[in-house]
Amino acid sequence: MTGGPTAAAAPELVYAAALCVATAVWLVVGHGRTLRRARGLFSDEGRLSRPEERWGSVRTRIQERLKGRWEWLCLPVASVLAVLGQSVLPMVAGAAAIPVVRRWLCRRKLRAEQEARADGVVDLCGALVGELRAGHEPGQALLAAVRSTGVLGEAGFRVSAAARFGGDVPNALVQAAGEPGLEGLAGVAACWRVAVGSGAGLAAGLDRLESALRAERRQREELRAQLAGAWSTVAVLALLPVLGMGLGAALGADPLRVLFHSPAGLVCLVMGGLLEVCGLLWAARIVRAGEVG
Repeated sequence: MTGGPTAAAAPELVYAAALCVATAVWLVVGHGRTLRRARGLFSDEGRLSRPEERWGSVRTRIQERLKGRWEWLCLPVASVLAVLGQSVLPMVAGAAAIPVVRRWLCRRKLRAEQEARADGVVDLCGALVGELRAGHEPGQALLAAVRSTGVLGEAGFRVSAAARFGGDVPNALVQAAGEPGLEGLAGVAACWRVAVGSGAGLAAGLDRLESALRAERRQREELRAQLAGAWSTVAVLALLPVLGMGLGAALGADPLRVLFHSPAGLVCLVMGGLLEVCGLLWAARIVRAGEVG
């Protein structure tokens, strides 16, 4: 009953899948080939290096070409499913998944940057304590610490300007602490105010602050290590439907054709996809609540 339309649509699906695969390959290694060839012609290093050294590993080239574009891998995966199931639904789902995956990757990258900045604040405190104990003035020590660590980014210019020209350093530190990942600078500002107002040792206060921030980082790492098992369980549960379809295909049931070309299969596909997404979101929320707690 569905054999005629499916067979007629099969060439178009194959062409679409081939186009998506070709686009992905071009994104990975295609448009950088001319530049690499030019470098090889006009560079002595390119002429003298061995072929394996010139081209490098395949994994490195893929990572370089897909840097910032990992979400486009959804199209090759969807094209493979479209060819295997002879349906256009995987292509539609793959195209719809691109912005979702891009948003998830951006949030993950932002979280990693925030953690890196928080670790940089700890290094800044350590460098500042070292400069103060070496006999430098607080302003000079702060300038040297900011310059050596380079973790404040644009906020570092305001802090450096306040320290260089005799401005309100605690206020500049508090403003910088408002950026994600730099919350520890509020403690540096408090230590600076106490040291200026009462004449207490700034190095001693910053040393205690550094110890507290390092203890907080260790606690965060330990909690993440404990929750790694929970994330693994979530990943395994998410892959169970895929393993089930692979087992069905191994037994000769052809689950993709049933899911894509029968009303009952389409209903099961939609309901199963919704339940899968809801389960993943629920499990991720529980694990993240444990991280925050």
